[in-house]
Amino acid sequence: MRILVAGVGNVFLSDDGFGVEVVRALHGALPEGVEVVDTGIRGMHLAYQLLDGYDVLVIVDAVQRGSEPGTVHTLEHDLDAPRDAAPVPALDAHGMDPASVLSLLDGLAGSMGITRPVGRVLVVGCEPAVVTDGIGLSPPVAAAVAPAARAVTALVTALMTEEGALT
Repeated sequence: MRILVAGVGNVFLSDDGFGVEVVRALHGALPEGVEVVDTGIRGMHLAYQLLDGYDVLVIVDAVQRGSEPGTVHTLEHDLDAPRDAAPVPALDAHGMDPASVLSLLDGLAGSMGITRPVGRVLVVGCEPAVVTDGIGLSPPVAAAVAPAARAVTALVTALMTEEGALT
């Protein structure tokens, strides 16, 4: 099973750097063969990498869901859900959110005759407290890095050993 874990976010926008910090914490913690990348703000590069074909993409990112800052969520993106009729956002090699990355991936894959380069997309996200200019995570989000890294490890282990069952 090909699994890619991608930490996304902007480390210059405080808690938006959550995904980058979690993948740093994951260094050497995941089973051999699982690719872990610090994508940061390079969404376009992530879309092109996904064209290589992966069974699962695990995105680690700050996600605003209306819960307490520092709350860790595990979500699954519905790849079969209808897409918005809105135009594809302008391409920005250094500022695409995960939804834009997946939209770009759909277009790229379609133009290459690839039906679906990623089988599943899962998100391990943390509710941010601060997403304004600044370096470093807020205290509740910093405290969520280790639990999120454990959640990613458990998720990847389950995917590899239980044929994709979510924990």
